[in-house]
Amino acid sequence: MVAKYDRASEVKAFDETKIGVKGLVDAGTTEIPRIFHHPHLILTPNPPLSSSTMLIPTIDLGGGVFESTVTRESVITKIRDAVEKFGFFQAINHGIPVDVMEKMKDGIRGFHEQDSEVRKEFYSRDRTRKVTYNSNFDLYSSQSANWRDTLSCFMSPDAPKAEELPEVCREIMLEYSERVMKLGELIFELLSEALGLNPDHLIEMDCTRGLLILSHYYPPCPEPDLTFGTSQHSDRSFLTILLQDHIGGLQVLQNGLWVDVPPVPGALLVNLGDLLQLITNDKFVSVEHRVLANRGEDPRISVASFFVHPLPSLRVYGPMRELLSEQNPPKYRDTTVSEYTSHYMARGLDGKSLLLHFKI
Repeated sequence: MVAKYDRASEVKAFDETKIGVKGLVDAGTTEIPRIFHHPHLILTPNPPLSSSTMLIPTIDLGGGVFESTVTRESVITKIRDAVEKFGFFQAINHGIPVDVMEKMKDGIRGFHEQDSEVRKEFYSRDRTRKVTYNSNFDLYSSQSANWRDTLSCFMSPDAPKAEELPEVCREIMLEYSERVMKLGELIFELLSEALGLNPDHLIEMDCTRGLLILSHYYPPCPEPDLTFGTSQHSDRSFLTILLQDHIGGLQVLQNGLWVDVPPVPGALLVNLGDLLQLITNDKFVSVEHRVLANRGEDPRISVASFFVHPLPSLRVYGPMRELLSEQNPPKYRDTTVSEYTSHYMARGLDGKSLLLHFKI
């Protein structure tokens, strides 16, 4: 007689171990637990294309210093084209030194690969804590878990004290977040100008008020055809800046097909989130993406920096009036960040755009 599958009990049992997916790998598991199975997972190859790789534009930001107005205007034009067509672009010469990026990846790897008892000190689902470690923020609300563990921390507007961060990565987390904040401010200036607005417009709308850093660890998966590293979703942020290693696995939905986004050495991947699509009234797009389960022998490391407000936030956002007209009426209703986020957290990564909920 086949035992009845009780997902709620199995999720609770896994969560209470506080060892994450890394702990399962360390224990030598050869079959992933059923809570990680995605029953409708289809990884069949795309129809024949000239390339199955997405050629996301690579944009040189010149370290944030432009030699002339013409150069700056050229970069703004490239960014406008990228975010209107793709929702993504690869940023090079972004001002964050390669050695800082490497130290960040090494620091995050160090945290996830240290003794499990040390990791357990940070394991929590208490969203009021500044620094938490767990496996799948939506473990209890999603239909299927992902093969991924995450160290999560809001670094702005109120950065944690150094002693609140894991010792193995605290110094580099503080340095990296400061540099990402400066880069984000530059990108928001360029995006404002791409909309025909003053450079400070999006910053004055508090788009840079919060910085959430999610440091992901994707261990090798013994059954990668049964699960994802991160299932299909679009980001809830205004903007996301992604630092990824050489392993790859990220895919973006393009014209109905899933295409690979290979890492570009030294680059940071920039993508727009749902909140920016909402306030630009679909002028800029937030594109769905996913991460495949890790088929390799080495873990995949990525650090996603989200420009999004910490909760609670009663700041109201809706389509910017500067972009509206009789020919371009608002497509979304107003919402607060807290309302938007509560819907996101309750649904989890279910593969459906949350923007549909706010459509007029």
